[in-house]
Amino acid sequence: VQLVESGGGLVQAGGSLRLSCVASEFSFNDHFIGWFRQAPGKEREGISCISSTYTYYKESVKGRFTISSDNAKNTVYLQMNNLEPEDTAVYYCAATKIYYSDYNLLASTCRHGMDIWGEGTLVTVSS
Repeated sequence: VQLVESGGGLVQAGGSLRLSCVASEFSFNDHFIGWFRQAPGKEREGISCISSTYTYYKESVKGRFTISSDNAKNTVYLQMNNLEPEDTAVYYCAATKIYYSDYNLLASTCRHGMDIWGEGTLVTVSS
């Protein structure tokens, strides 16, 4: 599996961006995939992940970010609305192969269980 992110950039506070992650040699049927971010001086955090059945969001982005997938294009999106300067970070797409799926597994994997990573795309939100 290879992951390639795009869509980062500079946006003013309150604005929107949509990130895309194209996954090669990938199937939503046997992988979790999602979005992580790492702000300067902070640890990387999982913010939203998706499986064929479930979606997970970190509390701080609920209601502002939406994860979606286009299975035909092997692409995962992260629509980010009402962006805040605190959202400034490098955003990474990540995935892992799974052998069963439930919401709790998706949530825990989204926090610390991914093992395939993209190169990242920078999102900068100005105040």
